[in-house]
Amino acid sequence: MTRVDLEDPVTYPGARAPDRRRVVETSGVRLAVYEWGDPSAPPVALVHGGFDFARTFDVFAPLLADAGYRVVSWDHRGHGDSEHAALYSWYADGMDLWAVIDSISPDPFPVVGHSKGGGLLIHAIVSQPQRFSRFVAIDGLPVRPSEPALNQRMREAMCQEFARWLDHRRVASSVERRPGTLDELAVRRAQMNPRLRHDWLRYLVQQGARRDADGWRWKIDPSLRIFRFGPWRWLSYAAYLRSAELPLLALSGTEEEPMGWGLQPDALRAYLPKNGRLEILPDTGHFIHIERPHETAALVLDFLKS
Repeated sequence: MTRVDLEDPVTYPGARAPDRRRVVETSGVRLAVYEWGDPSAPPVALVHGGFDFARTFDVFAPLLADAGYRVVSWDHRGHGDSEHAALYSWYADGMDLWAVIDSISPDPFPVVGHSKGGGLLIHAIVSQPQRFSRFVAIDGLPVRPSEPALNQRMREAMCQEFARWLDHRRVASSVERRPGTLDELAVRRAQMNPRLRHDWLRYLVQQGARRDADGWRWKIDPSLRIFRFGPWRWLSYAAYLRSAELPLLALSGTEEEPMGWGLQPDALRAYLPKNGRLEILPDTGHFIHIERPHETAALVLDFLKS
């Protein structure tokens, strides 16, 4: 291990650690919750994507906080410093979301979701729209063109995906993430985040990984696996989204990435509700708020104040 791994903290321009940290417990799982800004300021919640964690907002969140907001985010179960669970599901993440939302304020406030975070918020908004005032989706509208019927090819693909998931679960309890140097973990992360700068990924390692005796390991539970439960899910999202009455700002990049949804930005217009607005950021990938934090924050702040 190099000296920088052992001693030197990694910094990144504009990145700022949260001002406060607390814990919210839900169904026996302790969630790490972070806050930036004045605790008496109006709140806004940030919901991260899959295989991310709240500290991925370390540049974006302070920009909102400095504009006068109390910015709140949390690590999803099995991510970052939140506790691991025996099993994971979309519904468990939704239950956790409500636990944190309830801990922030009983009054409606704006929410911002990136990627998976946007999908979680769609479900929450449809079920209790009165709890939110505005919704920002940062490449967080998980919809894609899909065939209306579940044909044989789709059934076979679903069965194969279930089989892979079950195979993964058989060994998940005994697996451990592979250790490496700080730079090695940054390089691995670049496979999911190929457009992000290496110095940002190095910074991210110190926020989302732990340093063991044999090297750095990501804190994300190794039993977690990206798993999509069939084509019906996308049709459901589309129906939910069109029915929403909450003001929506959708931000989309133009460059495809491994963690993106694979939907052309202009195609999103067909899914927007009547109060929806789409902003397309050219030459930008899935992690819009990391690639272009200042421009993203300006768009979000303008929307929140409109």
